[in-house]
Amino acid sequence: MKQRKIPLRKCTGCQEMKNKKELIRIVRSDEGEFSIDTTGKKAGRGAYICPNAECLEKARKSKGLERSFKSAVPAEVYEKLKEELEQING
Repeated sequence: MKQRKIPLRKCTGCQEMKNKKELIRIVRSDEGEFSIDTTGKKAGRGAYICPNAECLEKARKSKGLERSFKSAVPAEVYEKLKEELEQING
């Protein structure tokens, strides 16, 4: 049986290539709204991040999300993402 290719994505925080399913997708819609995409199918520009607060902080300091989305990311977005990550991790 043929081996299926596992899609890899780079975390915007730690810059490591990981399995797409291990990462969380953050989406900017055409209207400029940011949200966490749990299904991986939402329309819009996506960036990936590890499911921990440390990588989110690294992405914030290195402006990884700004680079991925090619636009400024407001501070409220980072706070909202941090809250949602805490809910996901329990």
